[in-house]
Amino acid sequence: MTLENLIALTGAKNMTPGLPLDTQVSCGYTCDLLSWVMAHGKQGMAWITVQTHMNVIAVASLMEMAAVIIPEGIQMEEPSLEKAREEGVAVLQSDKTAFALCARRYTWPPAGTARLAIVPAGGLSHVCGPAHPFLPEPLRR
Repeated sequence: MTLENLIALTGAKNMTPGLPLDTQVSCGYTCDLLSWVMAHGKQGMAWITVQTHMNVIAVASLMEMAAVIIPEGIQMEEPSLEKAREEGVAVLQSDKTAFALCARRYTWPPAGTARLAIVPAGGLSHVCGPAHPFLPEPLRR
């Protein structure tokens, strides 16, 4: 899945226009604890967080993430958006909740694309790779 596909799928607003939309999104992660994201983040991730400060961009850049998605209509401050543009980190904003954004991935599953799923892991949600087997059958496709 590309950033362009992710934007179309989620209806998110691109807050960093001008950055390439053909960037590949390999997996997803939902977490607000920066140290946890640094320990578990992966290159190519789409990271959903309610955090909007400069350190979010620093972590996303360090981990070479594809995008940061800010849910629930939360606004990211302009200095953080400016830093995101400088670092080449796409920032998307959505009115949907983090849960709805994660679940939305299953409305458009083209063959061969990475799955973004909700998988409890210490109270957090993340997955890189195939959907987890405990999910209901319709969500595993």
